Amino acid sequence: MKEIKAIVQPFMLIHIVEALREIPGLPGVTVSEVRGFGRSPAAMGEVTAPRNSIDFAPKSKLELVVPDSLTELVLAVIQKQGRTGQPGDGKVFVYTVDEVVRIRTGERGEKAI
Repeated sequence: MKEIKAIVQPFMLIHIVEALREIPGLPGVTVSEVRGFGRSPAAMGEVTAPRNSIDFAPKSKLELVVPDSLTELVLAVIQKQGRTGQPGDGKVFVYTVDEVVRIRTGERGEKAI
């Protein structure tokens, strides 16, 4: 199993989620609104911050735990649907998941996702 975390432009979120919903067997996705900064100042937009403050760019974070068999498909969908070609499009991180436990039933492993 893999955990996939994607940090994307908020205005691309709807395109990504609509495409992810089309994947048969996708367990689900968690979405959060987050803020941060990267290497590219262009990603922060035109707004300038006062000298003693930090200007963060708004982003959306998607988190999914998927069977290994869906990992490449999910990555391809996120990359295709989230790409504008401009700085600040985001990043995707993939982690190995050792165990998942469904709290309600006690199921473990892929059955629990």
